[in-house]
Amino acid sequence: MIRIARAFKGAVFLLSVVAAPMLAVAQDDPEAAKFKALSEADTMIMVKMRDGVALATDVYLPKGDGPFPTIFVKTPYNFNTIAGSSLAMANEAIERGYAFVVQNERGRYYSEGEWEILGKPRTDGYDALTWLEDQEWSNGRVATWGCSSTAEWQLALAAQNHPAHAAMIPMASGAGIGRVGEYYEQGNWFKGGVHQTLFTVWLYGVQQNLRPQFPKGLSQEQLQRLRKAYDLAAAMPEMDWAKHMRKLPAIDWLKDADGNDGPGAALMSRKPNDADWYQGGLYHDNEDFGVPAFWFNSWFDVSQGPNLALYNHVRQNASDKAVRDGQYMVVAPTLHCGFFRTPEHTDLVAGDLNVGNATFPYYDTMFSFLDNYLKDKRNNFHRDTPRVQFYTMGRNEWASADSWPPQDASAVTLYLDSGGQANSVFGNGTISMDVASGASSDSFTYDPMNPVPSLGGGVCCNRDASLGGSFDQRGIEARADVLVYTSEELDEPLDVTGFVRAKLYVSSDAKDTDFTVKLVDVHPDGTAYNVDDTILRTRYREGFDKEVFMEDGGVYELNPTAMSTSYEFAVGHRIRVEIASSKFPQYMRNLNTGGNNFDETEGVIAHNSLHHSADYPSQIILPVRR
Repeated sequence: MIRIARAFKGAVFLLSVVAAPMLAVAQDDPEAAKFKALSEADTMIMVKMRDGVALATDVYLPKGDGPFPTIFVKTPYNFNTIAGSSLAMANEAIERGYAFVVQNERGRYYSEGEWEILGKPRTDGYDALTWLEDQEWSNGRVATWGCSSTAEWQLALAAQNHPAHAAMIPMASGAGIGRVGEYYEQGNWFKGGVHQTLFTVWLYGVQQNLRPQFPKGLSQEQLQRLRKAYDLAAAMPEMDWAKHMRKLPAIDWLKDADGNDGPGAALMSRKPNDADWYQGGLYHDNEDFGVPAFWFNSWFDVSQGPNLALYNHVRQNASDKAVRDGQYMVVAPTLHCGFFRTPEHTDLVAGDLNVGNATFPYYDTMFSFLDNYLKDKRNNFHRDTPRVQFYTMGRNEWASADSWPPQDASAVTLYLDSGGQANSVFGNGTISMDVASGASSDSFTYDPMNPVPSLGGGVCCNRDASLGGSFDQRGIEARADVLVYTSEELDEPLDVTGFVRAKLYVSSDAKDTDFTVKLVDVHPDGTAYNVDDTILRTRYREGFDKEVFMEDGGVYELNPTAMSTSYEFAVGHRIRVEIASSKFPQYMRNLNTGGNNFDETEGVIAHNSLHHSADYPSQIILPVRR
């Protein structure tokens, strides 16, 4: 798997690089000055792929003798300017003796070809690794690294088991996951069969398939000069996306926003198990996985569930034992890609929730992992590093375990009940360990033209159309179309760590509708902070490969994909569960017609019910650590 020997093993190379401009950086940035002092640059190298398309690539090498191990960042984003955590990472890599290489995906900025989401990892990614291992300055071992779009393409590449791909650090990589276990999110396009609207907003700024391009065949020096004046970065007008996404039909959102040509409408028209999801760059769980990986995930990210499930899948199913044993994971209390924005000397606030001092030695831990796999001198990473490290909110401490979920977590079932009026926080909905003994159901009216607003949770990339993190939910809980079930005050702490599952029994007079589930921590002063949530479109209750519609009067069991967290509910706090049929604009509204939703302009009102009785015991199942 890891190429140990090369023909020039042990040779020393004197670096000879093209005199080239460095990345554009702020002149008064001390990190930029450090980067210039540490590295030698060879920029705007046009690396040819197997079909002849050339991809723009920048190489930064430590000053001194090689060969060097390589950290490779492949991205759809503009790397003409490097700043922030990307610049800090480049400095860390160079200072620790790594080559740092950045490449634009095809069809992006100066790279040739037509863009495709995830950048053709199975071919372009593979060919880039071959080019990197063949460079005279390379020791033949490459680690892929990055967050979000610079992480997601790594997953399908790992299935190719390239001999130079020695290790990988994917952070917040959920949009690279197609199907894994119970999750059919297809790159975060769905949750529970419901479109997540973030991709429309993201594509507005990214899909630029009609774009200015310079003639092919320009010299490296010409491209370097051009990049000083033209970074080819599109500047799209600002949009009020929360307002814009109220327009129907949804499939016209990008067109109505005067967005550029791209794949948005075609992607929106797909269903969760469309065959086209299995033709692109997504990784699916029927593939092998050939690379040791250190996964970095977040509690308030858009796809923490699939991320955790994929870690478990690789840990249990990779064909190579060394790969199975080479999987490690960290789960932080941050929002999407917030790892390096964690304050060192003050508390971290996720949304409005203070989660304490969540500092973590990210760089030291990452480079200990990379040194183990990319350098000749092995270290004690495997001995010294816990298999899974995760932050328990509420208690506000880092914890560790040998597996996910921790083996000491056991299922505790809590049942939803009411006196027949659980509507809003002012109702009488309860949670207890006893099967429901009160009224047999609670009902509410879901009007898709007046959906329940989203506030908090795992989101990203939507330009604040829906805020991520944890916020006080009382304003939402005051609505009559939100069912609220609350426990008694806790007389001892309750550590909920693992996958949180709900089982609901529902009915509706609509053929199809959605049901949302939100887990909430109620503080003694009444503030109610969201922990996690999930959603399920009822037509997919029997699987995402089929559609089964409801009949008026029928009662149906729903098992939404699991929520996930590590959260301690403190003494005096209460556990709360919210049930509704919308969380908009985070999730696209169900218009309740049984149609496509995305191409419809009219909705119907649904009268929905949650049942709770001995025959229909709606429940939430918590993984509790004793």
